[in-house]
Amino acid sequence: MSAAKDRSGKSFSLRRRIFALAVVLLLLAAVVLIVFIRDYAERAADRAFDRLLAASALTIAGAVQVENEAVVVEIPFAAFAMFSGGDRVFYAVEDPDARTVTGYEDLAAQMPETASAEPSFTDMTYRDETVRVASIGRLISTPSDTGWVTIHVAETQNQREALSNEILSNAVLPVIALTLLAVGLVWFGVSRMFAPLTELEHELRTRPPDDLSPITVPVPIEVDHLVSALNAFMARLRNAMERVSGLVAEAAHEVRTPLASLRAQAEVAMDEHDPEALRRRVGRIHQGAVQASQLVSQLLMEATISHRMDNREIETTTLLAVVEEVRQRLEPEVQRRLSIMLKPEATAAPLRGDRVALREMMRNIVDNALIYSTGQVSIEGHVVGDMLVFSVSDSGPGIDDAEKPLVLERFRRGKASGGTIGSGLGLSIVSRVAEAHRGKLALEDREGGGLTVSIAFPLLRRAAGALSLAAAVLLTAPLLLTNPVEAASTLYPAKDGNADTVLTILGTTDTPLFAFFIEAFQAQRPDIGIVYEEWDSLPLYQGFLEGKLGREPDLLISSASDLQLKLANDGYALGYDSPYLADLPDWAHWRSEVFGFTFEPAVIIYNPHEIAASEVPRTHLTLAELLETQTERFRGRIATYDIALSGVGYLLAAQDQTISSTFWRLASAFGRVGAQFSGSSPDILNGVAEGSLALGYNVLGSYAFARQAEGASIEVVVPDDYVLVLTRSMLIPRSAPHPELARAFIDFALSPAGQAVAAGPTALGAVIPQGTGEWTSEAIAARGRGAIQPIPLGPGLLVALDTLRRQRFIDTWQEIVSPKP
Repeated sequence: MSAAKDRSGKSFSLRRRIFALAVVLLLLAAVVLIVFIRDYAERAADRAFDRLLAASALTIAGAVQVENEAVVVEIPFAAFAMFSGGDRVFYAVEDPDARTVTGYEDLAAQMPETASAEPSFTDMTYRDETVRVASIGRLISTPSDTGWVTIHVAETQNQREALSNEILSNAVLPVIALTLLAVGLVWFGVSRMFAPLTELEHELRTRPPDDLSPITVPVPIEVDHLVSALNAFMARLRNAMERVSGLVAEAAHEVRTPLASLRAQAEVAMDEHDPEALRRRVGRIHQGAVQASQLVSQLLMEATISHRMDNREIETTTLLAVVEEVRQRLEPEVQRRLSIMLKPEATAAPLRGDRVALREMMRNIVDNALIYSTGQVSIEGHVVGDMLVFSVSDSGPGIDDAEKPLVLERFRRGKASGGTIGSGLGLSIVSRVAEAHRGKLALEDREGGGLTVSIAFPLLRRAAGALSLAAAVLLTAPLLLTNPVEAASTLYPAKDGNADTVLTILGTTDTPLFAFFIEAFQAQRPDIGIVYEEWDSLPLYQGFLEGKLGREPDLLISSASDLQLKLANDGYALGYDSPYLADLPDWAHWRSEVFGFTFEPAVIIYNPHEIAASEVPRTHLTLAELLETQTERFRGRIATYDIALSGVGYLLAAQDQTISSTFWRLASAFGRVGAQFSGSSPDILNGVAEGSLALGYNVLGSYAFARQAEGASIEVVVPDDYVLVLTRSMLIPRSAPHPELARAFIDFALSPAGQAVAAGPTALGAVIPQGTGEWTSEAIAARGRGAIQPIPLGPGLLVALDTLRRQRFIDTWQEIVSPKP
């Protein structure tokens, strides 16, 4: 016996030692190699991106200047243009007294000062993300002092992790392939060694399903224990099947017994001549039929509820509707036994779940109360905190405390139910429905005798403001609402009258134009109501940061994409991988957080009655020359954006200054003619159309094309030297109450249907190429001969928003365009 055990033990361990040991060694070698490769990949990625961080910090350091013994720095565009665009970028510049000159003060507060011109690197957690910070010092000297200016540049680590993973994956694939090949060869060798096992497999595969007899095929001693265990398992399985077969037969017998009893009672009743005896016999038949019918009905209902619970049939109803539906199914004399007392807040409170399951739950509770008691049955409902509580009380025999947890199980009934027809399934159904709807079921003794069944359901989370708004959505036409801040709101009720789903959008697009998008979106989603508030770009950005918008937006839409990008960079945006993201040009989205959906060139507009076609300036240089040579003619009759008030105006001016060598010459020409400045395109369009203005510069082409199509007295010039193109961008705030609705609108705006609206009546331009409509990106580009220069959504936009750089740019602009006498 001992020798057999030794032999079998050696035989079993032989296969394991050959295969398992070989595999373990191969895997261990592969793991060691992968760890080494991963370390190398991380170090390589860090070196590459650290050089970029250091270069960015050095570029900023090179721009540090001293004016009037104060440190000033104008962040160069190249400082951020070198980044990949997939990471968030932060920076801070501190003077020798540790005061933040520009950038993010909270970043500077977490970093020490630097007194070295050599860059140093630190990993830290900033704004809930791990960032890599490059710090460098710049020595400055003034007549009164000498000190170090500290520059910090921080970048999140998504792209360096992506590079590390790419290096790792490219190197690991061959390692994995070789390891798998080696494992395969080992397995092949072991399989050949144990070829006799194939005979055992053939024996098992060719057996009929009911053959559970022991295996008698000769097998190698290496698998002797396996065959023995398999034979023992089949023996246990054979015994189990015999027990199941006996159980099925017994159940069939139990079912046949009541049916046979009913049949026998009916046959005896057929031969009964005594009317009184016949009546008693029929009564027993009826009682048995009722019990059988109730059992079958409860089983079918339990199966139905199980199916609906699995399929999550969700809709919104109210406690009053559920109670009323159960009451109406009762006979009139039984209805009079019900006493319904629902508090007003409980009557109107929404109940989210499966209506049929909730009805059957209520019906079972009420039926039990009516069956086990002869007096009044009271149904009460009220709201306690964030819970909707209802209870059903009767004056019946009640349930002993020891039996209360038991009666919630299937086919279990309390002692007090003796002599009463029942199936033992009612309270188990109630328990399951309550649990599926996150409710809390309690069985309590009623004061004075009887039982109280109470269930508490969590209320839907909805603010009071949302409730009043939902009530307003029941109206049939858009309404103008007032806002305590600055913007006027427009309410577009859901087409199907649904008052529960309202999407709040705050944007800078003119309401009549944006209404086309809303109408097309609601044609696809008639269940969604929309509140749209029209803002100017800069107040929208500042109001969001300061929490002074008056309402919490689900979606922010702005033509000032640099401000949108800064919100996303500073961690205020939710990411979303839209299925249409792959169709967007790379320049029109950033980090799956900011999405462009229009294609809008910055154009020149003019009144054809004021400027002849032959003298129309078609480039930025010819516009400057026209204003320089005909100053008095155009004095006070040229308009453009006020870049201090308009976010989109500042964005366009900053891009002009980067691209055009004639920008400041053009600004000087604006100053000579006393140009007018406005915060929005419509004001400039109105002035040109009315003739009070002769020409408007850097007007959004979308507005210009739309007004021209309406018959306004304006002409549009798409410049022949270069054309700046911006895209209105969307982002979902992290604080959005309904981000799922915002995602649905983003999907629509980027879909062919949404792009058709942009390329159609709005004239905002379709950003996705190869669209259909009059205002596709290709059609707009064809209107001019200049180079199309989209303003890309990326970290480069943050440079122009640097506080110090922005203020210096605006000061220089105002000094040139509004010279003091």
